[in-house]
Amino acid sequence: MENKVFNIEGMSCASCAAAVEKATSKLSGVSKASVNLATEKLTVEFDKSQTSEKDIQKAVADAGFKAIINVQHKTFSIDGMSCASCSQAVEKAVNKLSGITTASVNLATEKMFVEYDPSVLNVADITKAVTDAGYTATEEIDSTSTVDKDREKKQQHIKEMWNRFWLSAVFAIPLLYVAMGHMIGLPLPSIIDPMMHSSNFALLQLALTIPIIYLGRSFFIVGYKSLFRGHPNMDSLVALGTSAAVVYSLYGTIMVVSGDHHFSMELYYESAGVILTLITLGKYFEAVSKGKTSEAIKKLMGLTPKNAIVIRNNEEVEIPVDAVLVDDIIVVRPGEKIPVDGVITEGSTSIDESMLTGESIPVEKKIGDNVIGASINKNGSFKFRATKIGKDTTLSQIIKLVEDAQGSKAPIAKMADKISGVFVPIVIVLAILSGLAWFFIGGESWIFALTITISVLVIACPCALGLATPTAIMVGTGKGAENGVLIKSGDALETTHKIKTIVFDKTGTITEGKPKVTDIITSQNISQDELLRLAASAEKGSEHPLGEAIVNGAVERNLDLSKTDSFEAIPGHGIEVSIEGSTLLLGNKKLMDDKKIDLGNLASVSDNLAEQGKTPMYIAKDGQIAGIIAVADTIKQSSAMAIKKLHKMGIEVAMITGDNKRTADAIAKQVGIDRVLSEVLPEDKASEVKKLQAEGKKVAMVGDGINDAPALAQADIGIAIGSGTDVAMESADIVLMRSDLMDVPTAVELSKSTIKNIKENLFWAFAYNTLGIPVAMGVLHLFGGPLLNPMIAGAAMSFSSVSVLLNALRLKRFKPSSIK
Repeated sequence: MENKVFNIEGMSCASCAAAVEKATSKLSGVSKASVNLATEKLTVEFDKSQTSEKDIQKAVADAGFKAIINVQHKTFSIDGMSCASCSQAVEKAVNKLSGITTASVNLATEKMFVEYDPSVLNVADITKAVTDAGYTATEEIDSTSTVDKDREKKQQHIKEMWNRFWLSAVFAIPLLYVAMGHMIGLPLPSIIDPMMHSSNFALLQLALTIPIIYLGRSFFIVGYKSLFRGHPNMDSLVALGTSAAVVYSLYGTIMVVSGDHHFSMELYYESAGVILTLITLGKYFEAVSKGKTSEAIKKLMGLTPKNAIVIRNNEEVEIPVDAVLVDDIIVVRPGEKIPVDGVITEGSTSIDESMLTGESIPVEKKIGDNVIGASINKNGSFKFRATKIGKDTTLSQIIKLVEDAQGSKAPIAKMADKISGVFVPIVIVLAILSGLAWFFIGGESWIFALTITISVLVIACPCALGLATPTAIMVGTGKGAENGVLIKSGDALETTHKIKTIVFDKTGTITEGKPKVTDIITSQNISQDELLRLAASAEKGSEHPLGEAIVNGAVERNLDLSKTDSFEAIPGHGIEVSIEGSTLLLGNKKLMDDKKIDLGNLASVSDNLAEQGKTPMYIAKDGQIAGIIAVADTIKQSSAMAIKKLHKMGIEVAMITGDNKRTADAIAKQVGIDRVLSEVLPEDKASEVKKLQAEGKKVAMVGDGINDAPALAQADIGIAIGSGTDVAMESADIVLMRSDLMDVPTAVELSKSTIKNIKENLFWAFAYNTLGIPVAMGVLHLFGGPLLNPMIAGAAMSFSSVSVLLNALRLKRFKPSSIK
């Protein structure tokens, strides 16, 4: 039985609590459900095989409330992993813990992302589970310092691996010369000639091998620990293979020293030494390549300036960025980086936001405009008030999104994970069986059987398999960040390439979102200015874009606005106000129909305006139609181009809007949209998306992330336009940092390129192991072909991982295609 605690939103009395309890208790598999009204928490005991957390949340939602799983998100650095089997062992150990919602380990970043119920377990429980599995987990607290530490740690690891390689090579090269040189006619000093001084020959090889084993001791320490814990990994394969070679060679050395000189030709020291050296070289290249995959994070972290000039006690003082407080007034001079997010209070300038948004053209800024931390001030001094600091800044949120995405897994990775989890034990069994088969059935010598066993153990390492997916996701999401496209997860990255229909919100997405008054038509003895003045007075304070346009139109004409006596908003229809002793209705045709207002000849006028893509708003005064104010929202320059590009990619494009059908059709015609969903209320947008999904389509929703949040969440992929409100960051799967619709096809292209890269990586990783293991087992030798030398197997294993990493790095060359 599973025990879960949910936070319940919307409860106000005991009957609410009873309703939640009743709805939850009805679910199959729920043995107990209790609600604490004071803490607003629901505790459920249930059978996970019969019901899930989502079922419980849906039951609570159907009862009219919202259930939020009480979870915390933590990131841990994991030390000691060497292959996909290691990451599987850590995941398995942590996922076994009660209270864990999900635990995902990324081999490429060596990080674990955990969601858990803090009322059931804590960080210490998680780290202990990792320790018991044979690895070390350290909780990451501060993202900035963590990235710096990670960078230092990676650089240190690269340095260590290089030192280990060249020191090993110092001993491995003469070891290989001594062991193999005489076979190809290379001269050996008589003192170590195997025919004349076989004891010296054997003992010198042993002496050269010992330092290599010492330098590569981590393979044996980690490998055998993992093996004894029941989670064998890549190091276990290497340790078993080289140990077998060394132990057999030690036996041979003892026999040689004892006088049995024919054993001098059956020593395996050079195989063990060269395998360890080549695998260390592979690990070095792997470490270098891994470092390159995380360059996107390094670039973003490097954007933040170290210091800021603030006004303190009427004086300019230079302080560290970490010491800046909210509401501090900060001075920025030409060429300087803006330290934190804020609002300009004095001066004007143009700001280069390209590193954050991908937008190459500097943006003009004036008093009241927002500025983003880490962007570059181009040509004017100004002062601004800090509004967001530390982890709340736009840059910090971007870094967090990219980190989370790089650490997440795409569904395509699950197949590789499952295979990696059982791969190593199977390989160990295959290696032993193949060696025994050649010895007992094939009648070959122990040397031959040992060669087979070592080759299978060494070549079969699933490193390439474990790195195939995370490295491509790291590079892909990093490349997206460089282009102002923030992809929040591996799941989103994979699903995006399957999208068949993209639904665009109209206002602020296809259009600029800044409508203007274009036409004023009157029907009573009322002037245009008077009609506009009354309408603007009614809409004063309105947050609706059309209302703002009317108010702005009145301000431009210097009209004096009146105070309203009463105000009632009618969602999806308009407003009703009392003003100057009259009742004023302002809204769409539905409002006029509901209030039984006769439109007269204005109905046809309205139709004509709508056909031009304008939004007609009816005004009625004291039950009589007074006129129409038409408002038009200009279309963004990139809208038509983006839609054309999506059509070339074979994607259907739809538009969703609350506007009437004629207006919506007019705008759709201008930009080439296939399907129009008009007169849709904000709360019904998610339902319209659901209808498209019911047709069997993968649907993406593109909106501004505020009133579109439910639809963004409902869609298979939610894409938020703009520099990311908090709601957009939460609701959307992809956040576009600039309001350019061309970034929508860019996101789809990036997804396609990344998934193609992952498939290539997985193909080569699977192909390598599928072909490599039979060759190592001696299948070719059965038909008169060559036998795989363990040293070649070691080199092949190392460079298979490097080839996968290098293929992933090709994604760094990704560029959005141009329209032809």
